[in-house]
Amino acid sequence: MQTIGHCVDQCWKILEQVADPEIPVLSILDLGMVRGIELNAKDEIVVRLTPTYSGCPATDLLKTQIVEALTAEGMTPVQVVVDLSEAWTTDWMSESGKKKLQAYGIAPPQGEAQHCGTHVALSDGVPCPHCLSKNTSILSEFSSTACKALYRCQSCLEPFDYFKCI
Repeated sequence: MQTIGHCVDQCWKILEQVADPEIPVLSILDLGMVRGIELNAKDEIVVRLTPTYSGCPATDLLKTQIVEALTAEGMTPVQVVVDLSEAWTTDWMSESGKKKLQAYGIAPPQGEAQHCGTHVALSDGVPCPHCLSKNTSILSEFSSTACKALYRCQSCLEPFDYFKCI
């Protein structure tokens, strides 16, 4: 017989494989979107999910992927609860996730969200994810999504996205 703790631990391991649909090198755990996993009184696995923003169009897809991933491993029944009691923040991203972002070519957020605004104006520049130079400049406050800004490295001349502190 498995303990509740073992069941919850298994769920966390399974959810490491659920990729973010926008940045597939990141899992929902890398992003810190899963705020908790517990068993309720009905022996349902309850996953608390906080999307990266309240109107995220991928929320329903993520809920489905979570249920499918856990069900495929025999972890049922599953209920996904969207938890908007706290707004998602880049502070919830794992260090591993930030390294994956950089390797993917997106500069990870710099610093803590409480100390930076939506537009980065770091005195020593946003490091280029390609060559690590801090000699960079902003091209646009918004890139493919509102959470990213478009920068260009003045050293290697490559454009890159910067995942803004939120």
